[in-house]
Amino acid sequence: MDRTTMTGTVVKVSGPLITASGMGSVHMYDVVRVGEKRLIGEIIELRSDIASIQVYEDTAGIGAGDPVYLTDMPLSAELGPGLIESIFDGIERPLDALYKIWGDRIERGVSVPSLDREKKWKFEPSAKIGEKVVSGDILGAVQETEAVRHYIMVPPGKSGTLTWLFDGEATVVDPIAKLVNDNGEEETLPMLQYWPVRRGRPVAKKLSPSEPMITGQRSIDTLFPIAKGGIAAVPGPFGSGKTVVQHQLAKGSDADLVIYIGCGERGNEMTDVLNEFPELVDPKTGLSLMKRTVLIANTSDMPVAAREASIYTGITIAEYFRDMGYKVAIIADSTSRWAEALREMSGRLEEMPGEEGYPAYLSSRLAEFYERAGFVKCLGSDGRYGAVSAIGAVSPPGGDTSEPVSQATLRIVKVFWGLSSELAYKRHFPAIDWLKSYSLYEAKMAEYYVKNISPDWPKLVASTKALLQEEADLNEIVQLVGIDALSPKDRLTLSAAQMIREDYLQQDAMDQTDSYTSPRKQYLMLSLIHAWHEMGKNALEVGVPFQKIESMKVCERIARMKYIEESEKEEVFASISDDCDKQFTEMVEEASADE
Repeated sequence: MDRTTMTGTVVKVSGPLITASGMGSVHMYDVVRVGEKRLIGEIIELRSDIASIQVYEDTAGIGAGDPVYLTDMPLSAELGPGLIESIFDGIERPLDALYKIWGDRIERGVSVPSLDREKKWKFEPSAKIGEKVVSGDILGAVQETEAVRHYIMVPPGKSGTLTWLFDGEATVVDPIAKLVNDNGEEETLPMLQYWPVRRGRPVAKKLSPSEPMITGQRSIDTLFPIAKGGIAAVPGPFGSGKTVVQHQLAKGSDADLVIYIGCGERGNEMTDVLNEFPELVDPKTGLSLMKRTVLIANTSDMPVAAREASIYTGITIAEYFRDMGYKVAIIADSTSRWAEALREMSGRLEEMPGEEGYPAYLSSRLAEFYERAGFVKCLGSDGRYGAVSAIGAVSPPGGDTSEPVSQATLRIVKVFWGLSSELAYKRHFPAIDWLKSYSLYEAKMAEYYVKNISPDWPKLVASTKALLQEEADLNEIVQLVGIDALSPKDRLTLSAAQMIREDYLQQDAMDQTDSYTSPRKQYLMLSLIHAWHEMGKNALEVGVPFQKIESMKVCERIARMKYIEESEKEEVFASISDDCDKQFTEMVEEASADE
């Protein structure tokens, strides 16, 4: 709560950075209210009783001598029922609630609770009165949306013997449980929790990720997989499709929940997300995708300081749902805009600049964010497991990944999906460059695919990468001496690589069937292309001309296989495989007869 007395005085205003005196009693990252409009701000530097305040709203009209009020609280997220389907700004103010009050232009200094204090939720208790509960134990649940069951947990740092448990409808601030702690004191627990956004929520144990996050994107799942609890970066120049890739991950990934942060992106892109997500049908539940999504909208025209806070707000919400045992995907678009906000605030603080003007602590701040992802054993006595997978877009100026944000990110993440402007210009989407990208989870994830899809999976993936690399080498020869100088075997290799590029890796995000491909269908598609290549090599050895292999009718069916419905895949792929065998057998027999 705000104090009623003034404790500080504004002495300097520099855009979103305000300097105030008489602030000797505050702590780093405490929230304050500035001026008579009580603009929300956060302490980011302390020198004796002089504090530098990062203000999350427009500071026009603030001048020297204006009052500063304290709250004695760090910037914290409100956690509880009502998060799912909500749209927040960077400091977790509910934009839909603000719109109802203020319309398109939100007044400065407004204070609206992040979670609705009036709405009642049906709380269903699951704990037993008289039992000992510890941090993370589940007291009961609320069916927040048709897709998400919201578990109410004992907050971190709390434990004791349960003496009372509510059953029925309650608001987020109503008491739903009472416990007597180890000191014999009675504590009342509501559904609502607060947590400082800059501090990671505690876990019982952090573990090594062992299961892939299935995205439905063939180039990702096959060549550069990400683990549940993994961290990935999507760097690419303007127009290369970063946002579309992230939208596809949000729509198709098998994460239980998605936290999407529009961090400093263009307003029209965020509008597309806000319009599109409610209409999208979630393939997992058959419901609207919003039923398992939280959106944080912090567009480029919003105050720059709030952009810096937005990714911390997002990851705190992700950790909260992880603690319930959910697998959460957090998608930040883009960390470059976040880093620019960091650079602007650092410049106003007159800190010593690092490379390209970014603060010297850029790498450590990025690491703080990404390291909060992971696969964990949650707090609580039931031994549940949860995961936060973090995917950040990077927008290097001119597509130059040697710039500081890209390089700092690459030192931290384990998956690099490098987008290529050259592929994008050729209309090859997703424009993930298969020669530059990598995944350090690949070997570990292969174990899962061997067990659940096919023992041949690692061999298929290795053959695919080798084929694409061989194509790159052969193309250099073709550019020098022309394609006619290649042997029939090399030309067959180019044809097989072309099939992989155009018929497998290229994926239409706008096509209902092609936008998502299950791992099983991916395996069938890749097996078919490699089978065609192997049979083609055998056919060449017995004298079948390359032109005949190139013009086979089955090639048309292979080119259209991405549009085969998931429900028909086994039957149709068996038919194409039989067709392929039959046509090759006929050509080989014909060639043998000619001899």
